[in-house]
Amino acid sequence: MIRTLVTRAGLVLAGTVAATLALAAPAAAHGADAPDGTDYRTEVGTVTPARAGLTVRAVEAGARLELTNTGDQPVEVIGYSGEPYLRVGPDGVYENRSSPATYLNRTLAGDTRIPAEADPAAPPDWRRVDGSTTVRWHDQRALWRESTPPPQVRAAPDREHRVRDWVVPLRVDGEPLEIRGTLDWVPPPDPYTWWVAATLGLLAVGALGLLPAGSTPGGRALAVLGGLLVAGGAAGVTYSVGRELDAGADGPGALLLGLLGGQVWPLLTGLGAIAAGAYALARRPAADFSVALAGACLALFAGVANAAVFARSVAPVLWPPTIARLLVTATLVTGAGALAAGALRLHAAARAARPATPPPLPSAADHGVVVADETDERSANRAP
Repeated sequence: MIRTLVTRAGLVLAGTVAATLALAAPAAAHGADAPDGTDYRTEVGTVTPARAGLTVRAVEAGARLELTNTGDQPVEVIGYSGEPYLRVGPDGVYENRSSPATYLNRTLAGDTRIPAEADPAAPPDWRRVDGSTTVRWHDQRALWRESTPPPQVRAAPDREHRVRDWVVPLRVDGEPLEIRGTLDWVPPPDPYTWWVAATLGLLAVGALGLLPAGSTPGGRALAVLGGLLVAGGAAGVTYSVGRELDAGADGPGALLLGLLGGQVWPLLTGLGAIAAGAYALARRPAADFSVALAGACLALFAGVANAAVFARSVAPVLWPPTIARLLVTATLVTGAGALAAGALRLHAAARAARPATPPPLPSAADHGVVVADETDERSANRAP
């Protein structure tokens, strides 16, 4: 039975991965280096002067700026040397291959090699990269790229600091515009508090596996494990959805493609945990194995993979960072706890199914029979 379940799960997983790679490859090209958390808060203030159809916001925990232009005229984003860098309008998104910003902004670290033909003084060489009216890009003016914090942060790391007010220039039909925003340092939380809470929680959930599997309390424990695993899987899926919404997903289609492209493993393990939890609630055969396997995957791919938020003040979701940490904690607690409880129940079931050791065969001495020495027996036979 267990072998059949594993085979079916493997086939489903292989099919899902194949479909993901086939359908979601374009979406994976955006936000590939989105941070799991940061201590620098990037906020967009205003676009001056305001223009109808033009909106700008920070996405991916501030790692990128997103500009949408639904107006009739294209908007140009100006690069670091005053050259045209991006153009967004009714005919799509274009990037200037002569602008050094085109290459520097491809990664969050800004470490892409600039080709020799990239010259900000050269005429723009526009290349169409997308057919939408929205573009997202890393902008070094809105980021802190140094490996060490600013001097004021090093002097007082437990206080919030304004790092800089930043400006990104735009141009519409020769008219200059500006995106104005702020970059702040926000003190990170104490990660030990969250790790201690997660550890105590998973120990409490894992203790459910100590109840005898064949008893009434053991059956109830399996149902409780199933319910907790459903809740943990839902928390993992919710966090994945929050990451894609923060990355700029707009609409169900974009959200689905973003999930399949950037959050496929947390999504699959979250859904798998929900399915395994429902399987345990129904008390199906091999439920203990399903609970342990789903719990391990959930804890690893949706819990540990997002645990950076325990030590970062800005989480890559739309909600307050405390909610993000609670979701990750719930995922870790239910995942690792279900793994421990399922493993304990499997071990107890294996011991119960093991045949009892037969008692040793009784010896002649146990029955009071004395075996004479062979020499004495021969001597007795020779006597008259």
